[in-house]
Amino acid sequence: MVTFSRVSAELTGLRAAVRAGMVGPMPPAALRATGRALRAYGPLGAATSLPAHRFPGRVGLVDEQGPLTFADLERRCNALANAWRARGVGAGSTVGILCRNHRGLLEAMSAAAKTGASVLFLNTDFAAPQLRDAVTREGVTVLVHDEEFEAVAGGLELPRHTDADLEELIAEGDPAPPPAPSRHGSMVILTSGTSGRPKGAPRSQSPSMALPGGILSKVPFRGREAMFVGPPLFHGFGLTCAVLAIGLGSTLVVRRRFDAAQVLNDLAEHRCTSLIAVPVMLNRLLASPALDAGDLSRLKVIMTGGARLDPALGRRTAEAFGPVLYNFYGSTEASCITIATPDDLAAAPGCVGRPPAGTTVAVLGDGDRPVPPGATGRIFVDSPARFGGYTGGGGKEEVRGLMAVGDLGHLDSGGRLHVDGRADDMIVSGGENVHPGEVEDLLAAHPAIAEAAVVGVPDEEFGHRLRAFVVADGLTGDDVKQHVAANLARHKVPREVVFLGALPRNPAGKVLKHELPEP
Repeated sequence: MVTFSRVSAELTGLRAAVRAGMVGPMPPAALRATGRALRAYGPLGAATSLPAHRFPGRVGLVDEQGPLTFADLERRCNALANAWRARGVGAGSTVGILCRNHRGLLEAMSAAAKTGASVLFLNTDFAAPQLRDAVTREGVTVLVHDEEFEAVAGGLELPRHTDADLEELIAEGDPAPPPAPSRHGSMVILTSGTSGRPKGAPRSQSPSMALPGGILSKVPFRGREAMFVGPPLFHGFGLTCAVLAIGLGSTLVVRRRFDAAQVLNDLAEHRCTSLIAVPVMLNRLLASPALDAGDLSRLKVIMTGGARLDPALGRRTAEAFGPVLYNFYGSTEASCITIATPDDLAAAPGCVGRPPAGTTVAVLGDGDRPVPPGATGRIFVDSPARFGGYTGGGGKEEVRGLMAVGDLGHLDSGGRLHVDGRADDMIVSGGENVHPGEVEDLLAAHPAIAEAAVVGVPDEEFGHRLRAFVVADGLTGDDVKQHVAANLARHKVPREVVFLGALPRNPAGKVLKHELPEP
């Protein structure tokens, strides 16, 4: 049985939160108001209340519509909550949110939680049948969606509000704090669905400091600064960072769509000290002609996550921005698992680092026994923010109190974790274990290759063989094979190479291997 001190994790998290400015002195009236909000609405409903009482006049959010102070954001959330309460939304309701990154998503989240409703974040890439399935399965009673998704959501028979409708509801609602609901609101995030049907994973709403403090103990975010969050907020990585920025009293800068030139302008204009981006976004920033146009000297943190960081991309990012890159590794079910610091990435490019205090990570092999450094096994974790099971029932495999992540990986001699790929991606070719991630990293480092994905396909002679999908200019299939053969063992050389214009990805930047075409 794996044990660790929750008290120690809480104290470590609290110290990190104080150091970062998330927790600090405030006037007695603000302290009392903060306490009331937490008791009334819980952490999710009070997420916008806390900075509104502590930093009311500070700009809390910037999107395409302009800036909002924390006080204005809180009044809008209250007004929306009261308008919804008048329409019967409350404990027992589930508000589904199908929105890109803008104020409406955060307002709907906070307002729903203030009524005691459950909040479900929905993938903006869903087709109509997928949306209907998720809405039905998760019991959504009210849907908030951007106007652009009318064609996808229009056939659903339930109350719907577009982002434009939210403005009307906010205008009619009372901006005073709503009465405390009979229970605190809750939150469900859907798994990415890269390997099957998305599942609902409830997120704990305990007032624990272990998760935010654990991140702050590894990454030097500081209060009252500015953070640009690029990943979709309906995914755990983007949402965690956005809520962290709000909790720090920092200005959260978001855009509905990621445009590299616009993001670089935002970083300079809003004096951002931190940037949150998935690897494909980093690629676009590095390729942008506007990279050197603005003053990015205040940028001291770039945190990436949500998808695999190629070592070559990590090196290019460090060359362009300096030693400011942090690699976040987590999952919908476990939240934060490990974080690699710039020192970790300099010593072991592409690694995902070490776990924060209170989180335990193990790599297990045959017989569920720990494997030695350098040996690949299945990654297991126990963390303060891990979920308790899917909304539809069932959960992840557990071994001695540790939960399977679904990834394969290894620990190096310095105790840093490396993710070698998904457990269900590994193939056996001619009796040899092959991890596609190793081949993908090699291909991504080639100067003529922009993107690469490698999958296993059935083979009559060898059991399985590798097929590489490559986005590249001026290369032939033989060029790609020769490059792999010159650097890796023969059984790791792809038998087939398919050239594409782009790899299919979800909004979080993960490659959707099940959507790769059949040659």
